[in-house]
Amino acid sequence: MSLDADTLADRRRLKRRLFLWRAGAVLALVLALIAITADRGISFGQAHIARVTIGGIIVDDRYQLEMLQQIASDSSVKAVILSIDSPGGTTTGAEALYEGVRALAEKKPVVAVLGTVAASGGYIAALSADHIVARGNTITGSIGVLFQWTQLEELLGNIGVEMKEVKSSPLKAEPSPFHKTDPRAIKATQDMVDASYDWFLRLVSERRGMDEAAARTVGDGRVFTGWQAVKNGLVDALGGEDVAIAWLENEHGIDADLPVNDWEPSYPGSGFAGFLGRAAGEAALVTIDGLSGKTQQAKRLTLDGLTSLWQPDR
Repeated sequence: MSLDADTLADRRRLKRRLFLWRAGAVLALVLALIAITADRGISFGQAHIARVTIGGIIVDDRYQLEMLQQIASDSSVKAVILSIDSPGGTTTGAEALYEGVRALAEKKPVVAVLGTVAASGGYIAALSADHIVARGNTITGSIGVLFQWTQLEELLGNIGVEMKEVKSSPLKAEPSPFHKTDPRAIKATQDMVDASYDWFLRLVSERRGMDEAAARTVGDGRVFTGWQAVKNGLVDALGGEDVAIAWLENEHGIDADLPVNDWEPSYPGSGFAGFLGRAAGEAALVTIDGLSGKTQQAKRLTLDGLTSLWQPDR
């Protein structure tokens, strides 16, 4: 009997330990999920203002667009602050972002707060908001579209290299860096840039309430300070996030005391498995991001297509 009693006691102790381990595992899982959702801006129903950061080089980002859709459908989000610090990027990426924010703005008031730089495609992002706030020293404007290539013909000739090609028609893969540019290729490229530029000017005209002449005057490619941009109508007010929140309160009745929560896109690998491995793999992730072109420097070097980008010559 003594042996049976000891065995039963051991079994009870083992069951208690298993219960504690299981409870601990469940608690750890819950805490991890809370940490993940908090990191992505999910608030479990708490009313808040969502802050969406548009930083670095703008490219077509479907995960960012999916996040904007989530914000639009989240009843706990009462308004959105676009925090923009970007010199621009691809014109297509800026177009997609603009359309995504405008769809969001149909359901929530959106205000843009411009940081150090919000130029070219960064200003397109600002145009998607209902109201634009900038610092006095913010660099903004640079309204225009750019297509660049490097002419290598003379260099290659000096080192004895000649590029040969066979193509289906004269304008295929033009303009080319390997030979003198055909005037027809210059004309075709200029037409493409002009069409994109006209679209940019229409955005400025429609969103800022300017006629075509005024839009072309401020849209000649130059950059402006925030002070200048307020005077010429590209920006509504000077200040920071506090000024933006005051506008939301005055114009839309948004409680100025609501918390402002950061929302971030859910990129692959940022889920639960990614969360568990984040700390251990941080250095490796930085390397992988660099190889896949996710770093700002890499994106700056690999932009294809038409660009709406402001970057002063060094």
